[in-house]
Amino acid sequence: MKKIYLILFITSCFFGFSQEKTLTLNDAVLGYYKGLYPTRLTQLQWVKNSNNYVYQKENKLVINSVKKGNQTSFITLKSLQKNYPNLTRFPRILNITNAEITFKNKNIFEVYNYVNHTKTYRVANDSVGKNIEFNNIAKASAYTIDNNLYVATTSNPKITVTNFTDKNIVAGQSIHRNEFGIKKGTFWSPKGNFLAFYQKDESNVTNYPLVNIDTYPASLISIKYPMAGQGSEKAKIGIFNMQTKQTFYLNIDTSDEHYLTNLTWTPDEKYILLAEVNRDQNHIWYNKYDIKTGEKVTTIFDETNDKWAEPEFDAVFLPNSNTNFLYLSERNGFMNIYEYSTNGKLIKQLTNFNWVVTGILGFDAKDVIIKGTGKDPREMNVFKVNLKSGKTTKLTLQKGTHNASLNSNGTYVLDSYSSIYVPRISQIINTKNAKSTTIFTAENPLKDYKLGTTEFVNLKADDGTVLYGKITKPTNFDASKKYPVLVYVYGGPHAQLVTNSWLAGSRLWATTFSTLDNYIVFTLDNRGTENRGFAFESVIHRHLGAIEMDDQLKGVDYLKTLPYVDANRIAINGWSFGGFMTLSLMLRHPGVFTTAVAGGPVTDWKYYEVMYGERYMDTPQENPEGYKTARVHNYIKNLDGKLLIINGSVDKTVVPQHSLTLLQEAVKQGVQLDYFTYPMHEHNVRGKDRVHLLIKMMNYIVDNNKAN
Repeated sequence: MKKIYLILFITSCFFGFSQEKTLTLNDAVLGYYKGLYPTRLTQLQWVKNSNNYVYQKENKLVINSVKKGNQTSFITLKSLQKNYPNLTRFPRILNITNAEITFKNKNIFEVYNYVNHTKTYRVANDSVGKNIEFNNIAKASAYTIDNNLYVATTSNPKITVTNFTDKNIVAGQSIHRNEFGIKKGTFWSPKGNFLAFYQKDESNVTNYPLVNIDTYPASLISIKYPMAGQGSEKAKIGIFNMQTKQTFYLNIDTSDEHYLTNLTWTPDEKYILLAEVNRDQNHIWYNKYDIKTGEKVTTIFDETNDKWAEPEFDAVFLPNSNTNFLYLSERNGFMNIYEYSTNGKLIKQLTNFNWVVTGILGFDAKDVIIKGTGKDPREMNVFKVNLKSGKTTKLTLQKGTHNASLNSNGTYVLDSYSSIYVPRISQIINTKNAKSTTIFTAENPLKDYKLGTTEFVNLKADDGTVLYGKITKPTNFDASKKYPVLVYVYGGPHAQLVTNSWLAGSRLWATTFSTLDNYIVFTLDNRGTENRGFAFESVIHRHLGAIEMDDQLKGVDYLKTLPYVDANRIAINGWSFGGFMTLSLMLRHPGVFTTAVAGGPVTDWKYYEVMYGERYMDTPQENPEGYKTARVHNYIKNLDGKLLIINGSVDKTVVPQHSLTLLQEAVKQGVQLDYFTYPMHEHNVRGKDRVHLLIKMMNYIVDNNKAN
């Protein structure tokens, strides 16, 4: 076996000398409410167009000056209650300027002048509205009721944007099942004169039945679920004119069910830019549309890829320009930044990193401020890149995972970061010279608890690719003893479990389980996971599970070399894609694991959604062998050990058909396994019921992970 690199970041000493308390699984699930996660400065944000920042301290909002380094003023709950007597606690601040704050008070958006203590204006939207987006410039909010879209202004709480009686037509909501970086369905124009919105026609999408057991008798919950290879939604882009109160649409033919993504307004509000993706997801057309005519003006550029092409970011226009913008693309193997003009000219490739850019924070006078992994993909950092030369300067100098925001003029960054050994530190960074000033340091919330150690592990895949893992050992670890192991796996795209962040990115339950049950917990990010570049992720194309299993088995091989690991007592657990991986490893490699708990598992990719499934597997018609090989049902007769399958009874992401058809096949094959469903829970079991879930999973593993 190739050399193993171990980096020990957390030691028993770090957690303090007073280790008398023992974490329970209840603590682990409800830890946020019990103070077991690192504290933070609540409502930490910039005051718009200033060098001031704010945070909430008890029942007041403290306003601090970066340059003066001290408190300049504050806003108290008591002062707000004089104008808003129904407030019982300090509201969440949506926007703050040097004079005004914006917050939501029940169904009303309030704009309050905290300098002269007066109400500026309010916008009341319908109390049953959802998908609400308020805009200070427009002095209006957009919201949906059922499948239609409405706007509220200072004078009218309910202006109709769409009025469809056909429930198959849905306006103002996220489309394409939140793929392609889509997180919402409404887009205010820069000057607030227009509201663009996504709309979808789901007439071709199959109705999928779920059962509501909370009614008497049980009743049907019918959802739209587009399965791979079947009918999908047809998207449109609508635009509502705030002056004329008229709605019109861009002229785009989506009868071929292609995708409309990454909607961006030009700063002058004359055009909309769209990344359009064919249903095969191997061709992007970046198009410019004229909002006066609704017609396409030009295709600015297009991209093709023989695996998949996946736009994930809106365009970001350069300051004071209506034409030049920055676009993120991984066309050269890593997500990098390109400068284009709206007439279709590539100005330049601004960055050429062999690491991943994950977003643009804003600009200073000469640079664009970005976030990205840097050379260590387990981290997240902030950089400035000169817009002319491309010269790059790292602004976050401490190792770890940084979460940052930039002030309006680009002079300072508000940064909160953690690492495997740092709970949380908040600081202000000067973008000119990268000098930082600490404004908050969180105490270790676990210092009084019995905890073990977590270490980073570097392995190598068959092709020499470095794979990052982590291993958690129990408290009072004794290298002369043999310990059972739980392998916790996800392994799918757009996820990363091993990060240089607090507890190495682990959930608190993993550390708790390790200590309570004297277990080693191991996790590896295999090829196919995120933040490692396109080649690392796309190697899985058309055969999900194959390469991923190879890498996970490298992790098992490593575990078996450790003298303190009981190689005959290795269990595995994962949820969603991790459930698919758990089942695949348990059934396609019998004898490696004694016990498996698969939650919300994909069992057959033909039952999964069009947008995600077809990107990675193509359609079942185009890739029958790939679907057949990945189908877990085909291996159920190989079960050697104990298997528990868990799902939510009304899972709208990985529908129950996955688990139920696998159970059906197990019955046909005479294979005994265990099954548990959480009634009326969707894809994730949340709230206090999650305690029940973790106890069930961990008890099953401890009870059954026995040597053969």
